[in-house]
Amino acid sequence: MVCGAALAQTPPAPSMQPDPGTAPTATVPASPDSSPAIPEAILDWVPPALTQLSAQAEARESFTLDRTMLTAAAGLVPDSDAAVRQAVAKLDGVSVHMLRFGEPEAIDPDQVDVIRQAYHLRGWKHVISSTSNGGPAHNQTTDVWLVVDGANVRGAVVLVESPRSLTLATVAGNLSPVDLLHLRGHFGIPRFDDGELNGRNGK
Repeated sequence: MVCGAALAQTPPAPSMQPDPGTAPTATVPASPDSSPAIPEAILDWVPPALTQLSAQAEARESFTLDRTMLTAAAGLVPDSDAAVRQAVAKLDGVSVHMLRFGEPEAIDPDQVDVIRQAYHLRGWKHVISSTSNGGPAHNQTTDVWLVVDGANVRGAVVLVESPRSLTLATVAGNLSPVDLLHLRGHFGIPRFDDGELNGRNGK
């Protein structure tokens, strides 16, 4: 009987449901010293707008070279291009998409701008935007974005737009800016002006 009385007098356990009159617990903000996450160069990802343009292209070609393929290709680089061979050794992969259009008007400029905006939204650093004027049929606009980790380049994207073509190349690895300059014109990576990279060569 004593035990029963004691149990009867024991206060009920607190409810696990929040009190409606109690304000919700505030989320602890991130430390101001925490650094933003570094974007990642994903070789098999492209902006959806590029996929839409690809469906409208008259001809298209896409390929990806992984580290094994690039190592084999580096063996074909002549000894006179030792700097290129060293840059290739730092690559994890290269992905290239080339679109060809029958008419200049077939390339929707708004879609190309959406592609550019996609890399901005993903946190890539836009380092080059240049236009070469070779006449109405040969104008070319080049954009280059980087994923920068300190002094190193973890990834790069080169987008080249001409009246009848669009080329997008994604590079992943652990490079210096000068390595990226040596890779221009190799493995489908378009050539581009030095731009801001020229000022990073010594860093």
